[in-house]
Amino acid sequence: MNSFGMRLRFSTFGESHGKALGCILDGVPAGLEIDEVYIQSELDRRKPGKSEFETARKEADKVEILSGVFEGKSTGTPIAMVIFNTNQKSKDYSNIKDVFRPGHADFTYFHKYGIRDYRGGGRSSARETAARVAAGAIAKLMLKELGIEVLSGISEVAGIKGDRFDYEAAKSSIIYALDSDAEQAQKDAILEAKNRHDSVGGVSRVVIKNVPVGLGQPLYYKLDGVLADAMMGINAVKAVEIGDGCLSAKNTGSQNNDQIRANGFESNHAGGILGGVSNGDDVILNVYFKPTPSIFQQQHTVTTSNEEVDFSLKGRHDPCVAIRGTIVCEAMASLVVADMVLLNMGSNMDGVLRYYSAE
Repeated sequence: MNSFGMRLRFSTFGESHGKALGCILDGVPAGLEIDEVYIQSELDRRKPGKSEFETARKEADKVEILSGVFEGKSTGTPIAMVIFNTNQKSKDYSNIKDVFRPGHADFTYFHKYGIRDYRGGGRSSARETAARVAAGAIAKLMLKELGIEVLSGISEVAGIKGDRFDYEAAKSSIIYALDSDAEQAQKDAILEAKNRHDSVGGVSRVVIKNVPVGLGQPLYYKLDGVLADAMMGINAVKAVEIGDGCLSAKNTGSQNNDQIRANGFESNHAGGILGGVSNGDDVILNVYFKPTPSIFQQQHTVTTSNEEVDFSLKGRHDPCVAIRGTIVCEAMASLVVADMVLLNMGSNMDGVLRYYSAE
């Protein structure tokens, strides 16, 4: 499936080495001010080729709005956006036309569909996430009107963990590091792996601030469930934690419970979600990215005819996909929360009456 969301729903299209990629975002309320400069700035954060810590592929990722906006505001109709590819080097992939790259979707896509676009992975490429960031930027504009803010940064690279979560510092870091004391060691680990023609994994930490109580649709569209779904749908993500996550399984109930006072919760082990519904605290996620599977070392694999071969990959790839991936995490979290906000408006009669009753 290529669509996500219920009340606020988006679909993406396009391939890594195709003519263009883009998205259609449906359900945006009419009258939202659409700041195209801001949308472009979000894409600029994710775009490739900005530093030695990313792929050398340089794309402007210039977004063009095709529909759903008039005189700077949303019209309530589907918003279509397109991003044209301008720097494809498809010949870099000619040597894998009939070869499955280890760690990639080549093997599974071919056996599922009987055909695959071998140029950079086609539809399975992380390049598709540019469209998600475009859609997420509009969701962020909507959330801004409600005072809800979605922030992220890199908390860990190659097992090197930061001790602080400074989201403002992450904005000015080339690798979006949350802890400036750990940043240099994390950078060194990325470059060391790159020089060895290898790659490393990392962890994105996402925080959603000023979330109202009540977001989430039990039982099968819970806030934490949909956030986990959204994060696991991002290329290279292998695990997601809400709040304390795996640590919760090691603690006792007395350690894990967030006790409550008249002015709020004493702690936030739950990550801002109880019973699949937001409790008013910050929503916190940790998103774990595997090492980029595109590495420039000789590897064992098989061909489309199941012949065993050794091969070496060519092309331009991120030595740590988590770096740009954290921007995609922000976008997907924003889309989920915006969807939940719209869904929550009709959760009880008070909400319905507030909208339809005369002043």
